[in-house]
Amino acid sequence: MIVRLGAMGDVVHSLPVAAALRQAYPAAHIGWAIEERWAELLGARSEWGGSSVASAKKPLVDSIHIVKMKSWLAAPFSRDGWRERRRVKAEMRAQDYGIATDIQGALKSVWVARASRAPKLIGFSTPREPLAKYFYNQRLPMRGTHVVEQGVNLVQELLQRNDLATEFRLPHDPEAETWRDAELKRRGIAGYVVITPGAGWGAKRWPSDRYGEVARQLGQWGLQTMVNAGPGEERLAKQVVEASGGAAQSLTCSVGQLIALARKARLFVGGDTGPLHLAAALGVAVIAIYGPTDPTRNGPYGSKAIVLRDPESKTSHARHADPEVGLLKISAQDACDAAKSMLREPASDAAKEGSR
Repeated sequence: MIVRLGAMGDVVHSLPVAAALRQAYPAAHIGWAIEERWAELLGARSEWGGSSVASAKKPLVDSIHIVKMKSWLAAPFSRDGWRERRRVKAEMRAQDYGIATDIQGALKSVWVARASRAPKLIGFSTPREPLAKYFYNQRLPMRGTHVVEQGVNLVQELLQRNDLATEFRLPHDPEAETWRDAELKRRGIAGYVVITPGAGWGAKRWPSDRYGEVARQLGQWGLQTMVNAGPGEERLAKQVVEASGGAAQSLTCSVGQLIALARKARLFVGGDTGPLHLAAALGVAVIAIYGPTDPTRNGPYGSKAIVLRDPESKTSHARHADPEVGLLKISAQDACDAAKSMLREPASDAAKEGSR
């Protein structure tokens, strides 16, 4: 069983762990404990709960264990919370896991891993929250620069193998793909670019008016822009649309629908945020606009990408509200030039086939 509860980008960067385990153990039962908000990254809603053979709707794992950690922590003594915790414990234990692998490295993820009663609990020797390591009965070194490499190297260290690949597939949800096709038809959109202006905190957010200028220029090249707005990001999306001069439209959708939408995009533009990493995992070309976070560790992985980062940017995870100074030195024209360069190149085979 893999434990990585969230968030979107972190889950996407952990998916190669499941692919490596599947390659090493083709007949094994593989489960994943995850927050409900992100579970569509593992499988269509119809595939949640219980146990079934991996399929196109749920390509990487056999079981998806829904953990409502956020609500449990908000109301730890509620009757519903106790009931839900008993349910997920029973569900995990019914699978009789031999190994629980904590990729998250936090006390809450350790709790979930231990609740499975797997006899072997594995994690990094230097987890995100140092106390977590004291609950593992096998600690493995964190090797590699990028977080994807670190996760796969954990599996390779465990199995004493160095031939495990990082390729994986995301779910194909027929309902989400039908929604996408109908939505694009309703809006009269053919070729399109997706812009995602949000980010985990303000220091990583490139200004909305610059995204709007990028959308405006893309419109002059005959491409419509869809602005993806996650919960709480509606104002940012509205600002991009207003600055685009009518070249962009905003769209709010589920994670499964975002997968379907990104899969057919010509290009994806955004900062260090989950939707950008999702697009890269699908093999979609991306323009990644980085400031305080290090793209060598957290950059787009799996597709053609142009990463824009000013030399003045310093790596920091301090959650400042205002955009980082180096980030502001990246102009809209910088992003437009990168987009023009990327759109001239032929799409990758994976993106052409929509195989991811």
